[in-house]
Amino acid sequence: MIKNKKTYNKPTAQEIRNLLHQYQTERFDSAEKLALMMIDKDPKYPFAWKVLSAILMKSGRHRQAYEVNKKTLKLSPQDAEVHNNFGVMLKSLGNMHQAEKHYRRAIQLKPDFAEAYRNLANVKKFYLKDEEFLKMNRLCIDEKISNEQLCHIHFGLAKANDDMGNYKQAFHHYIHGNMLRKKILKYEFKQDAEIFSKIKFNYQKIASISLSFEKLINNITPIFIVGMPRSGTTLVEQIISSHSKVSAGGELPFVQQLGFGLSMGKLEITPNILGNFRDSYLDKLQKISEGKDLITDKMPNNFLHIGLITAAFPEAKIINVLRDPSAVCWSNFTRYFSSRGMSFSFDLKDSISYYQHYIEHMNFWEKYLSNKIYNVDYEKLVIDQKKETRKLIEYINLGWEDNLLSPEKNNRAVSTASNIQVKQSIYQGSSQQWKNYKEFLNDTFDVFKD
Repeated sequence: MIKNKKTYNKPTAQEIRNLLHQYQTERFDSAEKLALMMIDKDPKYPFAWKVLSAILMKSGRHRQAYEVNKKTLKLSPQDAEVHNNFGVMLKSLGNMHQAEKHYRRAIQLKPDFAEAYRNLANVKKFYLKDEEFLKMNRLCIDEKISNEQLCHIHFGLAKANDDMGNYKQAFHHYIHGNMLRKKILKYEFKQDAEIFSKIKFNYQKIASISLSFEKLINNITPIFIVGMPRSGTTLVEQIISSHSKVSAGGELPFVQQLGFGLSMGKLEITPNILGNFRDSYLDKLQKISEGKDLITDKMPNNFLHIGLITAAFPEAKIINVLRDPSAVCWSNFTRYFSSRGMSFSFDLKDSISYYQHYIEHMNFWEKYLSNKIYNVDYEKLVIDQKKETRKLIEYINLGWEDNLLSPEKNNRAVSTASNIQVKQSIYQGSSQQWKNYKEFLNDTFDVFKD
């Protein structure tokens, strides 16, 4: 008797558009459900697997994402995008050699794959104008290349020229790459300025219904590590999560997803709604906690939501990381960010304005919540690592463990722009790198001298 082969239904064009829309608007729960539905309809449909792996990465489930990436690669071994995505995954796990291998394979399959060139540039050191450097230069002057592709190439060439000490040429590429990214995103700083203003305006309403610590069930305690992006939040998380009682969550989108409307006053807030926000967040945290009672959430921009966080999680630890503002703004300017939340970083004046708003915002929180926030000075941390680490661990109420002084040995996944640096021993001087470009900056950072 011949058995009928199981037939699968390809997703419709509308289903694909819906999935993309949910993912691009960072509605990851909905996007995950849609991706799983597509996979159920057709387990061999690679697009759904690709999106699912990206969602898992964004949600802090790196190990699951790794398995999904492997499955996707098996389904589509000749797909350049799959190799590029797998490279990103391997980089987050600290496997730079294998990441480089998959980026090269992506370029081999698709010689004009601009994003793969940029990713490759970030895991290799350029000592001379090699074949890949020359290919990027050829793509840079290709009239057929799109603005989005050209943006990737500019960032790749900027990194390559920086490696070789060609700072004038690197600065040229940083300027043009950032200009293109800002244009593509259609960003204006007033978009962020409005967010800062509305959150502060709405805070008193949130504070008036703060949850009572005594009445809460605390199976898991979040440690929020906040600050400007590129201020050292990844290093601080790497140190804390080296402790045996702490799990690293990474940059989690959950506060923004679940609480943005509450912080902004767009949604009515009541004790029940605040409690639902708390329960939903902790439920997501529990899934990635690896059975530990303490877990970090190092989404830097959660500094915006400290008022909401303290109201919903009175037991939480909040650590704000401070770093030299010139170093922070420059470091952001030299990175390509896919998140729209980082749109301010693509213009140095916008970055400076954002940093100034960040300081004003933190001063606002300090006025009302100074006993809730622990400030870490990045420069002091790298100069006197042991002393500052001890103070940090005491704030979290944990006992000392010697491996806290070797955060580079922490084998957790790191999906942020700092994932190469934190795999190295702590070193001093990183905050001075912007000075290589001082002659081209026209005193842009003098605003911070006061």
